[in-house]
Amino acid sequence: MKTTALDRMRSRIAAFLHDLLMIPVAWLGAYWLLFDLGPVPPSTGRDALLSLILVWPMQASVNWYFGLYRGVWRFASLPDLVRISKALIAGVLISTLALYVAGLLTGMPRAVIMLYALLLLGCFTLPRFFYRWSKDHRHNFRSAQRVLIVNAGKAGDMLVRDMLRDPRRAFQPVAFVDDDRAKRGKEIQGIRVVGPYAVMPRVVKELAIDVIMLAVPTANAALMRRLVALAERCGVPFRTVPNLEDLMSGQIRLQELRKVRIEDLLGREPVSLDWPRIREGLTGRVIMVTGAGGSIGAELCRQIASLNPAALILLENSEYNLYSIELELREHFSELSLHAHLADITDEVACDRLFARYHPQVVFHAAAYKHVPMLETQVREAVKNNILGTKVVAEVADRYACSEFVLISTDKAVNPANVMGVTKRVAEIYVQNLDAQSDTRFITVRFGNVLGSAGSVVPLFEKQINAGESVTVTHPEMERYFMTVREACQLIMQASVLGRGGEIFVLNMGKPVNISRLAEEMIRLSGKVPGRDVKIVYTGLRPGEKLHEELFHERERLMDTGHEQIRLARYREVGWDLLTNRMDEVHKACVAYDTSRLGELLNWFVPERKRVRTAPEKAGDVVALVKND
Repeated sequence: MKTTALDRMRSRIAAFLHDLLMIPVAWLGAYWLLFDLGPVPPSTGRDALLSLILVWPMQASVNWYFGLYRGVWRFASLPDLVRISKALIAGVLISTLALYVAGLLTGMPRAVIMLYALLLLGCFTLPRFFYRWSKDHRHNFRSAQRVLIVNAGKAGDMLVRDMLRDPRRAFQPVAFVDDDRAKRGKEIQGIRVVGPYAVMPRVVKELAIDVIMLAVPTANAALMRRLVALAERCGVPFRTVPNLEDLMSGQIRLQELRKVRIEDLLGREPVSLDWPRIREGLTGRVIMVTGAGGSIGAELCRQIASLNPAALILLENSEYNLYSIELELREHFSELSLHAHLADITDEVACDRLFARYHPQVVFHAAAYKHVPMLETQVREAVKNNILGTKVVAEVADRYACSEFVLISTDKAVNPANVMGVTKRVAEIYVQNLDAQSDTRFITVRFGNVLGSAGSVVPLFEKQINAGESVTVTHPEMERYFMTVREACQLIMQASVLGRGGEIFVLNMGKPVNISRLAEEMIRLSGKVPGRDVKIVYTGLRPGEKLHEELFHERERLMDTGHEQIRLARYREVGWDLLTNRMDEVHKACVAYDTSRLGELLNWFVPERKRVRTAPEKAGDVVALVKND
């Protein structure tokens, strides 16, 4: 630390001494220019030296006052020019006033002051910017990796600047490619734009490029897929800058470069949120999240915590998950009023106690069992948790006059082909109809798969690829909707403030993604070739799986919500007395462990239910038998 401080002091002293020397150079140079670079008359020369005795210390003092030596010559920029201009103007005005008071202005050629100001500006600025230019363009890149930058926009410019400033000289910018015709042949920071994106493979070969940097933070998924496909053909590593949502600082540096992730290729247009309305709905309120340690629940907690709620109550039945999210939230939100409780949503006594103690105003109900094949043989547990657990929390929320209750559902609840989807559909039906009986606003939010969530296909594929195993896909035509956990939670919060009660909000999931293509993209992103380095094996549909998921039922009337990424589906009304009687029968069947009766009740609740059975005859062959019950 002492060495660094000493180096900084030396730099400031050197800059100060430089400027101190430039003052007499500019002052005497002004007289010299005034006489056409010829001899200055002796009397005028004496007046010039006498005046310099007054001008010199005043300009030096003003320079220090305006902070000319806080900046570093190595990074001289526009703010430094502004400081120099202010110091110069102030110094000239003060010096002129002092000369007038001292009587030295009389007989002095008036052009001297103007020439002095111009010369001094040049003497102060030109050495600084020449020093920076020489440092930035000193080509000692002998061991550096040669870089091709994709996109000659602001992000590309920032990357080049950072590479040129990097004292390690780890990267040498060689060329840009950009589809903008107006930029072709132009230079940015001395680096030429050599052609459109399509020439990437040729440029990489001709210029011996070692790494490609994708500087396109505003790229949509289609453009990213195109750029990644081109980069993969080049046979060299490639990196990307984060998207605009992640670049909170507004600066793009080498440290921010990362590998292209699968969500970069599968994403949709950026989520646009009404943050003022979300803050109005959640800031300063007591909020409870059930299933707070799960993928969705934990991300909800992070985003809610950033909105400064009056208190955040975590309800979770996994000890480790609760410990993890509580530890993270306390570390990042030390001022947050946080209350973590280990409890089960089916435990009515525990839930009642928590509501009586904290009186939450908003409940986000994310707790659920969701593993489709496993729940096919665990009907009672799926019903107990997903249906009766939801019923318990919803009724307690009603009893304690909670303002909003948001049920987080799934696309698998639409024309469900599995136990998980059926149980979530019954939970939807119950809370939607409870809304008409309660002052609490019961809102349902329905969406598809979340990238990277626990038990999802993306972590499984990553594990198989990293282990050198074959990637297992159930069916070549399998499709699913995907979104990131971050945007899913943001849209859940948006729906919570849009809802008036009883609605099903359907999040716009974009186009469904073919799982085979997803596997291929992930293999390529790992630097391997599908079919050659990593094989894709089709194993057949698992119990309860459908080839294609749906986001809404054909009988659900879709309506606009005023938000382009959220749609509204009208719910199915069921007579309240009949519904509560059936729910009582569900409870009794669970207590009696009567799975046959549970199956009958589920079919009554969800008559559109489908069952899928699979009978693969050999590896790679799939026979899906689908029938309506």
